[in-house]
Amino acid sequence: MVEEIILQHWIFTRFIYPFFLIFLLVFAILEKTKLLGENRQVNALVAFVIGFIFISVAYPTEVASNMILFLTIAIVVVFCALLLFGFAFGGEVKIEGKGLKWFAGIVIVVAIIIAVLWTTGVKGEAFDFLFGQSWSKTFWTNAAFVVAAAIALALMIRTGGK
Repeated sequence: MVEEIILQHWIFTRFIYPFFLIFLLVFAILEKTKLLGENRQVNALVAFVIGFIFISVAYPTEVASNMILFLTIAIVVVFCALLLFGFAFGGEVKIEGKGLKWFAGIVIVVAIIIAVLWTTGVKGEAFDFLFGQSWSKTFWTNAAFVVAAAIALALMIRTGGK
């Protein structure tokens, strides 16, 4: 059986962590934008109230918690990808070319849209048709391999096989 440590207690995960996250984000935004002036106490009080309002409603707290979980996994995935690029290329990786930047941007936007749809629990007929069928796992796995092969082939043709 897995032991629970004090930092995993439900009071921390359901109330304290989300409160501090929202409090610090709102406070930092108010301090940076100087929306309410340069009075730190007013900024802290407004951030404090917004943090308490945030944790008093269950749904936004759950959505934020799920998004943070997605963010941490995404950070780990990006770290691993950058680590592999560093091993492969032996130094700093710079994305050159507009096409590759657009591709990376589109992948990030699609990942964020999927994350938001997943964390909010939005399910519709199109979503169920594409991802909830018996054939969908095989289809999407094969589609990912085809896309990866097409991208690799396009890069090889573009660089002349070097």
